[in-house]
Amino acid sequence: MTFEVLALAGSLRAASINAALCRAAVRLAPGGLRVTVFPGLGDLPLFNPDLEADPPWPVQALRAAVARAHALLIASPEYAHGIAGPMKNALDWLVSFEGTVGKPVALFNASPRARHADEALREVLQTMSATVVPSASPTLALLGACTTEEAMLADPGVSRAIRSALDGLETHLAGDTAPGASFPLG
Repeated sequence: MTFEVLALAGSLRAASINAALCRAAVRLAPGGLRVTVFPGLGDLPLFNPDLEADPPWPVQALRAAVARAHALLIASPEYAHGIAGPMKNALDWLVSFEGTVGKPVALFNASPRARHADEALREVLQTMSATVVPSASPTLALLGACTTEEAMLADPGVSRAIRSALDGLETHLAGDTAPGASFPLG
């Protein structure tokens, strides 16, 4: 079985380290995972609870992608000791969405200095009833020379850490789908 993993990069910058980290994960995924980067975070309107009953098309696209995924991979920067705006907005649109309940999450932190955002993301995901998978949630020191997808792939330590986290996610997912286990697909 191949598990579908939806990667969400919390930065809209063209040279985003977190987006590069998601793309590196696509290329380093073990055979049992297919990682896809969600391209539409920047298309989401600002969260408005009045639109929940009939959400705009970009929100429907996000929710459909989340529902199809067996797991999420989130890589988001820290801004002013908090969750980056695009990521927080996306999560706000998913708070009341049943497709996130019990959803395994690999939480990639691109900088040891970004501990405030990492802690806040964990709190938000817990509140949403998602499951952060510890073995799939590394903190990587990517600032400096390792800021592009190619640099991450070329660095043996970084590529090994990404692959190890993805292996941890695959192991978690395989355990959740073992005979007799139940696994919600949406």
